[in-house]
Amino acid sequence: MIAIFTLFTLHWLLSAFSQSFFLHRYAAHHMFSMSPFWERFFFLFTFITQGSSFLNPRGYAILHRLHHNHSDTDRDPHSPHFSTNIFSMMYKTAMIYDGYSRRLVEAPRETTHTAFPEWPLIERLSVSWTVRIGFGAIYTLFYIAFVPAGMWYLYLLLPFHWLMGPVHGAIVNWAGHKYGYINHRRTKDQSRNTLPVDFLIVGELYQNNHHAHPDSPNFAYRRFEFDPTFQVMRLFAALGIIRFLRNAKTSRGKKQLVRHDEQVAA
Repeated sequence: MIAIFTLFTLHWLLSAFSQSFFLHRYAAHHMFSMSPFWERFFFLFTFITQGSSFLNPRGYAILHRLHHNHSDTDRDPHSPHFSTNIFSMMYKTAMIYDGYSRRLVEAPRETTHTAFPEWPLIERLSVSWTVRIGFGAIYTLFYIAFVPAGMWYLYLLLPFHWLMGPVHGAIVNWAGHKYGYINHRRTKDQSRNTLPVDFLIVGELYQNNHHAHPDSPNFAYRRFEFDPTFQVMRLFAALGIIRFLRNAKTSRGKKQLVRHDEQVAA
């Protein structure tokens, strides 16, 4: 039981962090820079932690930029206000994402203003059914080995392992645009801050804050809000792994964060 809980928790949180840190704040928004070595490291880290549901950085970035440009309109690739339920929204998102990630559809010019992280080998492996089934088999074999007798219901967690990346994206885009409170009413969309469950998605559910300040690496805005991914980013900056390229906004005013060798200002 403890082994299953540990695996699920680690897979959930590390996959969510990879999506928030590498795919969202780096690939889509270019909030910070890193060396080619560290870009490859986090590319591989994202591939391993998302596993069978790895999201291609290029496909993710294009969809996310479209989402910001057309938030909660009929041109938004994943607005809950233009889908009847969360599953139809996931299917619609998957179809659009697949076209861009596999380069079957040309990316709109409005989404190509900065380059995307690319690694052709990992991108090819990620769409291989052999690799996807292999990841799924690893999760399944772990459950077979560690699920206690009589606790068959734990196997119901396996679909979350198989679809971890899309599940996180669906939670953020559905809940973050339907439920919660608003700090910024000038966003002209339906974004919300879903504070009670935000820690489960490592800061991604401060959607209203993020849509109001899309370039801010800190998604928390008010004193009682906390963005775990941003705190890890501050540590990475202090260690020289990343360099911030954007300023962070808070309700206490603008917080200047690193450009090249500058220190993080408290």
